[in-house]
Amino acid sequence: MKFRVSRENLLTPLQAIVGVVERRQTMPILANFLLVAEGESLTVTATDLEVELMATGGAEILEEGTVTVPGRKFLDICRALPEGTPVTVTLKGDRVTVTAARSRFTLSTLPADEFPTVDNIGAQQTLTLPQSELKRLLEKTQFAMANQDVRYYLNGLLLEVGNKRIRSVATDGHRLALCDVELEHGGNAQQQVIIPRKGVLELYRMLSDDGPDIRMSIGSNHARVEIASLRFTSKLVDGRFPEYERVIPKSQNEGLKAERDALRKALQRTAILSNEKYRGIRLELKDTTLLIQAHNPEQEEAEEQLEVEYVGSGVEIGFNVNYLLDALGALEHDQVEMQVTDANSSCIIRDPGETRCTYVVMPMRL
Repeated sequence: MKFRVSRENLLTPLQAIVGVVERRQTMPILANFLLVAEGESLTVTATDLEVELMATGGAEILEEGTVTVPGRKFLDICRALPEGTPVTVTLKGDRVTVTAARSRFTLSTLPADEFPTVDNIGAQQTLTLPQSELKRLLEKTQFAMANQDVRYYLNGLLLEVGNKRIRSVATDGHRLALCDVELEHGGNAQQQVIIPRKGVLELYRMLSDDGPDIRMSIGSNHARVEIASLRFTSKLVDGRFPEYERVIPKSQNEGLKAERDALRKALQRTAILSNEKYRGIRLELKDTTLLIQAHNPEQEEAEEQLEVEYVGSGVEIGFNVNYLLDALGALEHDQVEMQVTDANSSCIIRDPGETRCTYVVMPMRL
């Protein structure tokens, strides 16, 4: 195998896939990139057995072939080379030589046939949607995923397809985030899949607000997203996601409207003196005033008053302030709508008049 390519054309695909490579591997081959030189293109692949990323770029292929090389070392070499330098990569025996200008590096390799790849995912349906819409789905919900919860199915994001719509849902058992996007192409078949946390973070990193439409294929064990020269494949979490619609309060009579930025800043100030472990704050609604209070084991207290639009009877309710701040940060409008019933019921947070994104925060006892 031998190919020649400019430093920039080699660096771009390597940087796109390196996030999958763990620094500590149980299998040495997983620390490597798979290089495939064929036709007029070079394909590089990285995997951790859960998430696979593949990137393709143009190259001058002098001799076709495949090999695996130490991923982070190969990337570091390319980063360290001067801009605009042509790079030649040659495989001889079980060593790869990288030459550029007056630099020469020799790397160890492992056999390409030992590298685990996912070729056919057995797609049950394929969707096409704008890149920005999938990015919006992930951005609006991923913060509510659990992290290392024993309920492993919460350590990921639910994608629910059906009725020409795709929905993302994330919950850690204390709060829930939900967002919908209408589909023009595909999405008729009903299907629920859970993408693991690392897959969600890597996929989000790949997406941009502008760019070509993406093609998403969903199988029974894998989901695949193709964007131009990048291909993302993730194993699906084998578990049953909770019946999330049951935790979204149906009858909401009491509601307040407030300036989102003013509420967010008031919560941030009050949170300074909240309990560092539980992050609890108390909200007291009365007439058109929202009273926000916090205290901690050192007997320190914080209090903020905010003018709001509110119709309903007085209510006192406690929340984890971080959950409220995360939900407010995901909203887009200048105003926010919060619906609360009583001290024991969950709170719904939305942009006024908007139903595509919904955030639910469970109350806490203070």
